[in-house]
Amino acid sequence: MGAKGIFMNKYHDEVFSIINEIHRSEKERILTAAEVVAAQVEKDRLVYVFGPGGHSNLAAMEVFFRAGGLMHVSAMIDQETMLSAGALKSMQVERLPGYGKIIIEDYGIGEGDLLIVVNAYGINSATIDAALTARERGATVIGICSHAHSTGTSLDHPARHPSKKNLQDVVDYTVDCKIKIGDAVIEIPGFEQKVGALSTFANAYVMNCIFIEAIGILVDKGINPPVWRSGNAPGGDEWNNQFISKFRDKVRCL
Repeated sequence: MGAKGIFMNKYHDEVFSIINEIHRSEKERILTAAEVVAAQVEKDRLVYVFGPGGHSNLAAMEVFFRAGGLMHVSAMIDQETMLSAGALKSMQVERLPGYGKIIIEDYGIGEGDLLIVVNAYGINSATIDAALTARERGATVIGICSHAHSTGTSLDHPARHPSKKNLQDVVDYTVDCKIKIGDAVIEIPGFEQKVGALSTFANAYVMNCIFIEAIGILVDKGINPPVWRSGNAPGGDEWNNQFISKFRDKVRCL
């Protein structure tokens, strides 16, 4: 089996490898997405983030109500796609044609809105329907997914949207999170299945880079956007309470 720690060492290398790959090859796309986000916040409009599917919800939560994060972010946390509502149910819901359309319409997303759809695999029905519906209703859409994973998945895979389209092909802007097919990357000799998924790391890095750069763009323009401070840090509650009333009725999950 080898020395103890060999597999965590390999995982460490894989995590930093994909982060470095995203940083190297997706920088321009991230900066473009940041410009779009900054322009939306400059207009004092919300940035909606939807992660259709069990673990994809984590990407929306990563940048919502987060220390150092923009208060203009509205995470679309749909309970039916959460693992806490039942993992198998979550998977069926994200594969259900028309469900993403329902969510977009329920939030009233339309003309002038900005939606970020995050799903590492980029093929399921909720993902594609959300992007298509938002654009049809006049919103701008940024899609975060692995281009290799979506294009490398067979067209007859049961998770696919009926159109067989990939997320990167139905959005206005895209960032490639570089996940390999299957997500897990570590091979253990004598064990059939790979272990150690990377999608949460990759999506979180992309999302944080977009929002960090967006804040930098705004500050360069002399605009100080409201940003959350940790409620567990000294003065955190006092800082955040300055802005709560502004966003309480706008951001559904607050």
